[in-house]
Amino acid sequence: MVAAAAAKLGTWDVYETAFLEAAPRLDDAVASLARQGIQSILVLPYFLTLGIHLQRDLPKLVQDLARKFGVAIQVAPPLDGHAALSRILAERAEEFLA
Repeated sequence: MVAAAAAKLGTWDVYETAFLEAAPRLDDAVASLARQGIQSILVLPYFLTLGIHLQRDLPKLVQDLARKFGVAIQVAPPLDGHAALSRILAERAEEFLA
């Protein structure tokens, strides 16, 4: 699982996997973290580009959830533009073409 591997690399003891339109949902993840006493949450979107979900849906949802659960929520940018993404694509192409 990508979230578990990222948490291990990032040395995060507490994390939740969540989706906007499927279970487990972001509101359930925030509720779970709030119940554990977490006061500051970082959402790491697993999106390639800044599409409609990140531009319109996620900011409103995050604002509502932060207010509802009394936590601070930040949202990291999408993966697009990160140097590692180009390396990953090149690696995949080389693996396929080998």
